[in-house]
Amino acid sequence: MRMYDLITKKKHGGELSLSELRYMIGGYVQGAIADYQMAAMLMAVWFQGMTDAETAGLTQVMAASGDQVDLSPIPGLKVDKHSTGGVGDKTTLVVAPIVAACGGKVAKMSGRGLGHTGGTVDKLEAIPGLRTSLSQAEFFRIVKENGLAVVGQSGDLAPADKKLYALRDVTATVDSIPLIASSIMSKKLAAGSDCILLDVKLGSGAFMKTLPDAEKLARTMVNIGEAAGRRTVALITDMDVPLGNAIGNALEVTEAVDTLRGRGPADLTAECIQLAANMLYLVGKGDIAYCRELSAQAIANGTAFGKLCAMTAAQGGDTAVLYDTGRFVPAAHHFSVTAAQSGYITHMNAEQCGIASVVLGAGRETKDSVIDMAAGIRMLKKYGDAVSEGEPIAWLYANEAGKLAEAARVYSAAITIGSEPPPARPLIYARIEKEKNNEKTV
Repeated sequence: MRMYDLITKKKHGGELSLSELRYMIGGYVQGAIADYQMAAMLMAVWFQGMTDAETAGLTQVMAASGDQVDLSPIPGLKVDKHSTGGVGDKTTLVVAPIVAACGGKVAKMSGRGLGHTGGTVDKLEAIPGLRTSLSQAEFFRIVKENGLAVVGQSGDLAPADKKLYALRDVTATVDSIPLIASSIMSKKLAAGSDCILLDVKLGSGAFMKTLPDAEKLARTMVNIGEAAGRRTVALITDMDVPLGNAIGNALEVTEAVDTLRGRGPADLTAECIQLAANMLYLVGKGDIAYCRELSAQAIANGTAFGKLCAMTAAQGGDTAVLYDTGRFVPAAHHFSVTAAQSGYITHMNAEQCGIASVVLGAGRETKDSVIDMAAGIRMLKKYGDAVSEGEPIAWLYANEAGKLAEAARVYSAAITIGSEPPPARPLIYARIEKEKNNEKTV
């Protein structure tokens, strides 16, 4: 078997067999196949695509290229959630406690933010003392006792994906649905949960800009999960507008706490209830309607907030800032962004809003950037809201005063104000499950 022959086969639209995929990925991870040959293969895949079976095979081979977590010592079905990335997306901090409060098990490995998208691990580390690096024994114990733990990715999960993604990034092959799907799902399969809920973002702040592309990616990932024996559902959710009212780590933890205590923004609360309901459905707690009721009750009766506090304490965090979010150390400087004219906010470029938060110090421009946990944006007006010229539409926060002016320029440029109110946008566009048509959930 030669890599040259596999490149030729894929170039002409052939389907790679599982043994060929094993040879290719194994050889690349071990250094026997050169970057230039794999780059040619990636471009061939970009042009020719992959069949469902081929994509599922690639994903399983990538998942098997490194460590695979065995969660079987934790009793019951374990459910994971993955978001394809967004701005203001603090849903894990709300959804995981809801699911745990309703009897589900969430043993979650999350990532850090990069670019305009935030990372769950960074948000959690805004809580003083909270550890996101745990031994496997600690991780399992906390999930057994409290129903949830959220940690950073550890070990050597899917090393093939790390190598392939770095190569895709410099060869203009990132935007291939089979390659995106196999990248995401290889890590989810290696992480070991029995069930997977996929939150596929759509809009200006997401990688998927059109509904057909989002549906294709969602369906591809659902098929991969099911082929690997994991119950999998995908929701396509809106990311044309930042989620909730806060962007930035400590600000988003505060908003997540507010949501768990029943006073969060309407859009964030509604989306979290939908996500939690689908996770509970996957672990057999009932149909979607019943699981939505369970999720809402877990917020109303305080048990979900209690689970967040229990997880925080178990992972070494100071729960005092959860009971009183005013204890978070505020940023030293703030600035008000005002409306340039009167009218209605007709568009918010979510990606640019996220970039404004990075300028303030709330995100990373490179993987080695140091995050300012207090920096960020609190949005006072969002899509569809009426505004008056000169009225504050957002507060910007930073510990370096020199960052405020540039962030204000970026944020202001992301906001479009028109004379007429815009049409309403759905929070959730579709729900995709194996062998079922898209189901509207809102």
